[in-house]
Amino acid sequence: MLLAIDVGNTNAVFALYDGLEQLSRWRISTDPRRTADEYAVWLDQLLTMQNFDRKAIKNVIVSTVVPRAMHNLSQLSQKYFDADLLIAGRAPVEWGITVDVEEPSSLGADRAVNTIAAHHRHAGDLIVIDFGTATTIDFVDYNGAYKGGIIAPGINISLDALVNAAAKLPRVAIEVPEGESHNVIGRTTESQMQIGVFWGYVSLIEGLIERMKQQIGRPTKVIATGGLAVLFDGHSDIFDAVETDLTLGGLALMVHRAGL
Repeated sequence: MLLAIDVGNTNAVFALYDGLEQLSRWRISTDPRRTADEYAVWLDQLLTMQNFDRKAIKNVIVSTVVPRAMHNLSQLSQKYFDADLLIAGRAPVEWGITVDVEEPSSLGADRAVNTIAAHHRHAGDLIVIDFGTATTIDFVDYNGAYKGGIIAPGINISLDALVNAAAKLPRVAIEVPEGESHNVIGRTTESQMQIGVFWGYVSLIEGLIERMKQQIGRPTKVIATGGLAVLFDGHSDIFDAVETDLTLGGLALMVHRAGL
């Protein structure tokens, strides 16, 4: 079995794979100070609860945008799984794609892995939107090459900035505002904030994706992923598919292709 780890700025997601089949997944807050032993205790409890044998895990692969987390994850892999940590993008699990931008080395690991997984699952030109701490919108051409994209503040960051900068505004939940979707005139401070944050963000992503499609100039599918993708699914017709585990699936695919 394979343990795939996707470390974002806010959360780290661990998933267990048998080949390309996901068996289970677990989420924990990202903390670069969390030790290998702490990870092991947490994981061992979850594996035991679901009747998985830790000794059956033969490979561990990670994609991370938090370099400080790498050391402890490497220790986890070596000490508890007796395996060298596989790092997405480095031998023997290189990208295997063309990164056609001015600074290829600056491409985030999560975006590269999303490119690999999206092209494997969908034909043609693709736009991949990943809702995380930041929202990234990437163009993957029909050959599977990464061609560039957009980075925007995530919806949580946008709400935090609003609340922290305005002393009298309360913190509100990020959710679909109550009432009909065409109602964008709030009657309370809280409803006005929810409308501004939610529908404002829907307008942001719809507008950016439409501009990107115009620039691409060819029929293009839109694939949404990330923990907040389901929040917007059903409230916009911009998505052709929602795949919440695209990054983890890409990691499993990289190990599979490497024959490990």
